[in-house]
Amino acid sequence: MLSETVDRRTGSIRASGRLTVLGADLLRGTAESLHGSGHHRIVLDLRDVRDADDAGLEVIRGLGEDLAARGGELVVHGAPEA
Repeated sequence: MLSETVDRRTGSIRASGRLTVLGADLLRGTAESLHGSGHHRIVLDLRDVRDADDAGLEVIRGLGEDLAARGGELVVHGAPEA
């Protein structure tokens, strides 16, 4: 199970737990919301994620590409390996 802590002031998200495609979709929605509210740079802290599957990591990679295509940036700290 993945949980997230969001700082709407700074545009950052800290995740903990296990990153699956469902958890990554949750993070994507939060990041999209932050971007939509004016944050162009979103920081995603995954240092407390204990493991991740390939599908979850692919969602995060796609999020970075989607934000970049709209002039945003996704900065990921501590991305685990699948």
